[in-house]
Amino acid sequence: MNYNNAAAARAPIAASSAKSVSAVVASSKQSTPRKPAGMTTSVHSRGTVKGHLQAASGLAKRDRIVMEHLPLVKAIAVRVHANLPVHVDLDDLIHAGVLGLFDAAGKYDAGKHVVFSSYAKHRIKGAMLDSLRQLDWASRDMRRRHKQVEAATTDLSAALRRAPTEAEVAEKLGIDVERFRTMMIDLRNVGLISASSRANNGEDLPAPDFPAKPDTQPDSICVGKELRSVLGAAMKTLPERYQNVVALYYTNDMTMKEIGGILGVNESRVSQIHKLALEKMGAVLQDSGIDSSRAF
Repeated sequence: MNYNNAAAARAPIAASSAKSVSAVVASSKQSTPRKPAGMTTSVHSRGTVKGHLQAASGLAKRDRIVMEHLPLVKAIAVRVHANLPVHVDLDDLIHAGVLGLFDAAGKYDAGKHVVFSSYAKHRIKGAMLDSLRQLDWASRDMRRRHKQVEAATTDLSAALRRAPTEAEVAEKLGIDVERFRTMMIDLRNVGLISASSRANNGEDLPAPDFPAKPDTQPDSICVGKELRSVLGAAMKTLPERYQNVVALYYTNDMTMKEIGGILGVNESRVSQIHKLALEKMGAVLQDSGIDSSRAF
């Protein structure tokens, strides 16, 4: 068979194969079942409703956790406020702490087997510290200068065995006296240096009087001592293990996970002991006629 005859013989076969392939493709398209109209919309609607229900359930759970741990926010706020100037409002700290509690409740992962109060404690305190930093008038540069002045003054006082003069401190910092005086004024304006400090030429003048902090006033000191005495007596009624948990948590400011490592128990057990200890102490205080700290 010559070349032309071979090509002519193959042409019907190729055409037949092409028709077969086309027929198979057409048959497969026809055999593919079509989704009934409205099915996609119905499935999507059910998924949307389910998503809304899950979101609502999550928000309800978050709100419940927040309400249960509001006393924790106030306790941390009172502890932080005790070391702050008198112009810082306690309610502002509590507000910032509640925001931190909401953030902790939203990001808490129960699968990590960490007690929520231990996790939220750091979030709450961090939110309070962030709010204080936003209220801080002094920039990082001003605080850096303040540390430099303090370091130079300390070094010169140790070397000279007396208080250094402005010129000596300025020379130590590598600046002129006028620049040093301007820096000191700026530091006083933002409260980094006490207004009661006097220059060497004004040491004969009395320092101005300022009101004492509430926690340094005699009545507050007496109240604090009496409160510690009553709490100490209530703690002595607890088992030794309970006393250790309360002391480590409130005095040493340790987390429940750290306390568990010391006592050789898991974090959940420490949380349970902490709760039982507070309940027992509360019962003892109520028997003594003390319902709250306002009794003092």
